[in-house]
Amino acid sequence: MNRLQREDGASIAYEHSPGKGPGVVFLCGFKSDMTGEKALALEGFCRRRGQAYLRFDYTGHGASSGAFTDGTIGAWTADAVFVLDRLTEGRQILVGSSMGGGLMVLVALARPERIAGLLGISSAPDFTEELIWNGLEAEMRERLHADGVIHQETDYGEEPTPITRALIEDGRRHLVLEEPIGLTCPVRLLHGMADTDVPWRLSVKLAEKLAAADVVVTLIKDAEHRLSRAGDIERILEAVAELSEKA
Repeated sequence: MNRLQREDGASIAYEHSPGKGPGVVFLCGFKSDMTGEKALALEGFCRRRGQAYLRFDYTGHGASSGAFTDGTIGAWTADAVFVLDRLTEGRQILVGSSMGGGLMVLVALARPERIAGLLGISSAPDFTEELIWNGLEAEMRERLHADGVIHQETDYGEEPTPITRALIEDGRRHLVLEEPIGLTCPVRLLHGMADTDVPWRLSVKLAEKLAAADVVVTLIKDAEHRLSRAGDIERILEAVAELSEKA
């Protein structure tokens, strides 16, 4: 495992496979990391094709430095832009899973000239507002304002997930679904209709907001949030291959 040091002392853990372009960059989900099935499957796929590939952990995630509770949408977007600038060359295909499907939009808006295509997997743009804040009862909202943090039970770990006031407030400064999104690169969005964590309609809404004409949403009726079954992985790899050919 490699580490990229920043001037502020933070270190970002990453794995990079050199190869031809366009490169592929994987952006993981909320409280996830770069060692998941989709990230590793994409790595193997790109290596077999001789295609450059990068996976990394945001600060406060996985093997990178920092505390999860210090993280925000803006900070994690900055992490992604930092590794894009420092570790990749030429145009890249961003593959974003869940929260990463929202971050990939923010990264692409920050570096549009570097983006060859976007692939969203169970994309969760604006999830801090659409899914967390809007799902909180009044009592929990008051507690979040008063204490600065609440803890939510999750199906993805034994410990509850801390949700900070800073995460919510910063998220409101990085909403992407309220206005048209001025990105024109090809986009593929995959979403399971049995996803109980992130409604598939968020992917449809994202498609509607994008300026690009070449946007395809694929809904998989029996698929849940992870999209990690063999057939789901195959769809992801096929989408990367298609976006690569278009580039």
